[in-house]
Amino acid sequence: MLNLASASIGTLVASPALADTLADVPPREPGADLSAHSERSKFVQIGRIPEAGPGKRKVDPDEAINSKTPLQKLVGSITPSDLHYERSHSGAPELDPDKHRLLIHGLVQKPLVFSVDDLKAMPSVSRVVFIECTGNGWENWKKADPNLTVQNTHGLVSTNEWTGVPLKFLVDLVGIDRGSRWMLAEGGDAAGVARSIPLTDEILDEAFVAYGQNGEPLRPAHGFPMRLVMPGFEGNLNIKWLRRMKFGDQPWMTRWETARYTQLLANGKARQFQLRMETNSVITSPSGMMEIRPGYNRITGIAWSGHGKIARVEVSTDGARSWKQAQLSHPVLPKAQTRFQIDWDWDGKPTKIVSRSTDEKGNVQPDRGSFIAEMGRNALFHYNAQQTWSIDEAGRIRNALA
Repeated sequence: MLNLASASIGTLVASPALADTLADVPPREPGADLSAHSERSKFVQIGRIPEAGPGKRKVDPDEAINSKTPLQKLVGSITPSDLHYERSHSGAPELDPDKHRLLIHGLVQKPLVFSVDDLKAMPSVSRVVFIECTGNGWENWKKADPNLTVQNTHGLVSTNEWTGVPLKFLVDLVGIDRGSRWMLAEGGDAAGVARSIPLTDEILDEAFVAYGQNGEPLRPAHGFPMRLVMPGFEGNLNIKWLRRMKFGDQPWMTRWETARYTQLLANGKARQFQLRMETNSVITSPSGMMEIRPGYNRITGIAWSGHGKIARVEVSTDGARSWKQAQLSHPVLPKAQTRFQIDWDWDGKPTKIVSRSTDEKGNVQPDRGSFIAEMGRNALFHYNAQQTWSIDEAGRIRNALA
């Protein structure tokens, strides 16, 4: 239920954007023929943005390493499959599902090899969870380019419904040894991305090998024909094009967890195996490069946490001096993006808007000052500081650090 103040309701009713007659509406006419699949309306222009790293935008696709989700144009919490952000180290391979195999070996009683059809014949789970690149937010580590959209700043996170076989079921089939404390997951792309994953109770209970995405087979860009899904953990642990899982008693120290995906902290030490994605949120509308008018506006955005459910989102419309609690759109699911919204009457004066989220375990999204004090300015990954949008007297919205 919407909790609109009476003044806001009056503003809505008086708005010239709300038509009170059908006189100017075009007449009914026959539509397009039925087809094998549905296309978006020609009036909807929506797509991802390729980039080659922080500040390296609008590059040719063959130079890109990321392709960012258009958060400012999405509603709800589920990301369409073709708009789910993409991150790859050597492009998306086109793997034949009839030939692809998954090897499970190492410290196990019975090494096994599975086909895609083998997995589909096993008990399955379907779960709505977000996947987030560790580089999400890296645009604002050191400075704020004012001419950025929320797609530029936060477009490396997406939420889908994934379907597959629980990791625990596969573990039981091969019978891992008691000494197994780590799992190496390896992809079938040319880069051979591989990561060491600790076998905690949480991971054993929640991880699964997925072959389905939003009710259909995985898209090639997202791991077809099978990928690992690790709810709440770094995107690069959700290994795409999965071909091997090896169990052992220690991490493998691959290139991807030594030369890459480590954090140089403010105290000069490096943090390794920072695997969980922290509590986060961002206002998606109004947001960077948009314009608003004085009067009623609806602020909306998304919040997420690798620790569990979002419990509360607060919004400030005066530069973080005061906060009001936003409404959460249900269902609020663990380790999934949650939509929030709140009503606001803008008085036309310059200001700043910002959101902060709190999850069910009490983790609060930090302000930028607190975040930088702990992490420093030399890191690149796991940026989850509060996102500020500045608004000038003309209603122009720009990216700001605080």
